Amino acid sequence: MATPVVVGFLASFTLIAAIGAQNAFVLRQGIRREHVAAVVTLCTVSDIVLIAAGIAGFGALINAHPAAVDVARYGGALFLIGYGLLAAWRAWRPSGLTPAEKGPARLVDVLITCAAMTWLNPHVYLDTVVLLGALANEHRDDRWLFGIGAVTASAVWFVGLGLGARRLAGLFASPVTWRVLDGLIAVVMITLGVTVAIG
Repeated sequence: MATPVVVGFLASFTLIAAIGAQNAFVLRQGIRREHVAAVVTLCTVSDIVLIAAGIAGFGALINAHPAAVDVARYGGALFLIGYGLLAAWRAWRPSGLTPAEKGPARLVDVLITCAAMTWLNPHVYLDTVVLLGALANEHRDDRWLFGIGAVTASAVWFVGLGLGARRLAGLFASPVTWRVLDGLIAVVMITLGVTVAIG
């Protein structure tokens, strides 16, 4: 049986790896080699704060309202399965990822843009605060171990995406690569959703 750290890592990694505005921005900055360390740090620290808030908030909610466990479980399961189905749809009908040719060059402009894509994106809150918080609290006393795995996945993903983007630019320019990635995400998410639903 997988440990909470491993489950947290896999759950977080599959959520973070989905194609989105934030990842496209990090990928673009990596390809351009423009303020990559600052962007990666901002994304990672933001995820640490959001994941910790989700785990702490859901812990308090469950202590005050034990019935919230079922709501979190089935709501999270539906979201996971739905997310997996969307990933499967993207894998079936891919769209290329083409970062913009031009972008902000000054560090402050880059960080403002990155912060906006992170903190003004409602999906970030669903993924980290709501979904990962609910999944973490499925592990009760081990929920912070789940959190360690989740934030580790975030750091690994953003560092790998930002610093590896230059070498992977040709690979990720192909829709086939994103189809494979989305296909893997779909399998993991749907499996995790079913597992959560059946307890």
